[in-house]
Amino acid sequence: MQRPLAGLNRHNLVRELLAGVTLLAIAIPLNIGYAQIAGLPATAGLYALILPTIVYALVVSSRQLVASPDAAAAALVASSIGGLAVAGSADYATLALAQAIIVGVMFVLLSVFKLGFLANFLSKPILIGFVGGLALDIMVSQVAKMLGVHIDSGAEFTTKVGALIGGLGTMNVWSLLIAVGSVVILLGGRKLLAVVPWALVVLVVATVVVLLTNAQQAGVDVLGEVPAGPPHLTWPVIDWTMWLALIPSAIALTMITTAEGLLVSRSYGEKRGYPTKPNRDLLAFGVSNIVAGASASFTVGSSTSRTAAMDQAGSRTQLPSIVLAIGTLLLLLFGTALLADIPSPAIGAIVGVAIIPLLGIRDFAELWRKDRFEFMIGAVCFLVTLFVGSIPGIVVAFVLALINIAKRAANPAIDVLQASGEPGESLLEDAPLGSVTAPGVIVIRMAAPLFFANGDVFAQAAQGAVTAAGVDQVRHLVVDMEAVTDVDVTGAESFEALQGWLSQHNVSLSFSRMRPEARQRLIQLGLLSTQQIFATNRAAIAALSTGDATVSPSGKG
Repeated sequence: MQRPLAGLNRHNLVRELLAGVTLLAIAIPLNIGYAQIAGLPATAGLYALILPTIVYALVVSSRQLVASPDAAAAALVASSIGGLAVAGSADYATLALAQAIIVGVMFVLLSVFKLGFLANFLSKPILIGFVGGLALDIMVSQVAKMLGVHIDSGAEFTTKVGALIGGLGTMNVWSLLIAVGSVVILLGGRKLLAVVPWALVVLVVATVVVLLTNAQQAGVDVLGEVPAGPPHLTWPVIDWTMWLALIPSAIALTMITTAEGLLVSRSYGEKRGYPTKPNRDLLAFGVSNIVAGASASFTVGSSTSRTAAMDQAGSRTQLPSIVLAIGTLLLLLFGTALLADIPSPAIGAIVGVAIIPLLGIRDFAELWRKDRFEFMIGAVCFLVTLFVGSIPGIVVAFVLALINIAKRAANPAIDVLQASGEPGESLLEDAPLGSVTAPGVIVIRMAAPLFFANGDVFAQAAQGAVTAAGVDQVRHLVVDMEAVTDVDVTGAESFEALQGWLSQHNVSLSFSRMRPEARQRLIQLGLLSTQQIFATNRAAIAALSTGDATVSPSGKG
């Protein structure tokens, strides 16, 4: 079993400690902002950096993946719990704890039953659309915060946009100046020297400006008092009906984190040459979320941006996460007074800049160039998430995934094969529709299981191949079964109809290279007789042994 903090040694200890300081500077301002997005106090974001982070770092197989609440998860928490309780209330916070525990249990179950593959249903277009919709919804709230306009962050997207536009007359000039300066520092500083924690620089500079200019008296909102002390252990006590009401959103959070977390974990493992264990990573997410729910925090996911920052800093272990946890604990014990005067426009600027990549503008442009159908999948998921809600968005995401699978399965590659090479050889290559494999013989191949979505497609393709070659010229149709791994009842009915059509035209049907499971299935469905169980019929063998046709592009059914 892999030891905790794998990869750490005396040669990289100093580098890993310095990376931890950098991570601390990045994570604290972001987590304060994400807690506000989720409708929770700043302490909820900071508590997530202590016990959940330590547990995750000690259990996970990835040496670099950073676990933390992120913008998309925070928005999903807000949108799902906002309809069940008032943001900022005790009931709201209790539901957030319960939601994190449900997510943790789901992760543990995924790990135990090795079900991480389910996240593969969330293809890239679906993730782009879903996360992009959440990100744009977040952006409206952050823009309002930067302008000093008060809106209900838990309202629907259209309501928030209307409130923002209607409240422009109440915009605070000092808030706007602080926000513009923060954005300039964040974007400009990143280009000048990327290794500097510019988010921390923004918080320090903006707080000093507020203190020196007394901007709070001019209407600039500040974070306010942050309770001092370590996280306290607790357990949410709610009615069982509320536990049930949280399950759909917990499923959405679990699947999004699984898809992103496992992908990032694997990519960095391959990039840096160390092994990762997906099921152990799922277990790490599980226990860290259960701990988050029991320590007054909220759902923990994977942070792609912080993982990338640690990779750039040269970190190859989980020690920076431990440093982050210790540093956050010290801040909560001795330095919460430093947080009280942080201006909200600066926090809004930090979060707003951080989520710009999540909008998926470049990703949508790339999808448009590569595949218009997949672009439409992403766009539909984006619009549903934005205008209907996050839970309907994830439901639509799974439906679109199934539609995408069915669309591709319903149009498999169907090839007519022809002989090539020297006489006596039986090398088969693709041929154009209308060709015969050899005199009187057509060999046709479908590169997919035969089931309800493609049964008629295959039957029509086979009939088309026979008709195109000339019904009077074809005596044998051989189906190459190498790629057919299964046949369902509907596919069998299409096959049976094809057999009847071939019989009417005096064309025999045979099978070649049949898999044992497919053979058993055809016998069970009454489609295969003992006379047909052979490698291929004699006429095909005899014809193919003298074939010398040239190779040409494949014909698709």
